[in-house]
Amino acid sequence: MDVTNLVAALTAAVPGARIEAASATTASDGQPTLFVHRDDLVAVARVLHDTPELAFSVLLDVVGIDRLPAEPRYEVAYNLLSPSQPAHLRLKVQLPAADPRVATVQGIWPGANWLERETWDLMGITFDGHQDLRRLLTPEDWEGHPLRKDYPVQIRLTPRSTEALQVTEEEFQANLSEDRRARARGGAPAARPNRGL
Repeated sequence: MDVTNLVAALTAAVPGARIEAASATTASDGQPTLFVHRDDLVAVARVLHDTPELAFSVLLDVVGIDRLPAEPRYEVAYNLLSPSQPAHLRLKVQLPAADPRVATVQGIWPGANWLERETWDLMGITFDGHQDLRRLLTPEDWEGHPLRKDYPVQIRLTPRSTEALQVTEEEFQANLSEDRRARARGGAPAARPNRGL
């Protein structure tokens, strides 16, 4: 896929859109990469998805990147696939440290739902218009975003969890004996209540 022609086609389809191709050093892996201004992301994504000649109908991943101490500090990379070509494309949006937010693309690629939640949870990048932006991989009471470069490496917080599994030695031995008997009979062990689960 020729990136120069793609930029020209996208600029014609979305007049005024701020789009530029990444240099060879920026996209060192050889994958075609476009930088899109955050205000133009949804319109450009819609054209990439809906135009039959492009048909980037598959969103493979959404990745947050912290470039601290550089500014703009954050990037969001959208890895796209066009099964009809077949071709890959990476869209990148740069976001300032003071306002790390961009519009959601889940209206175009529904699979962006969980990918954007993960990026928000771990990087703190907000996706405006997302229908359910809440923690995904960390507990609801977690403070901060652990993949940010300025997140403290040594955490001095008391671990928080649900009640630990509490089984006495006698209960453990009884469970083990029951399991062995059931396996010897060729059946499944009887369900035994487990406290703490």
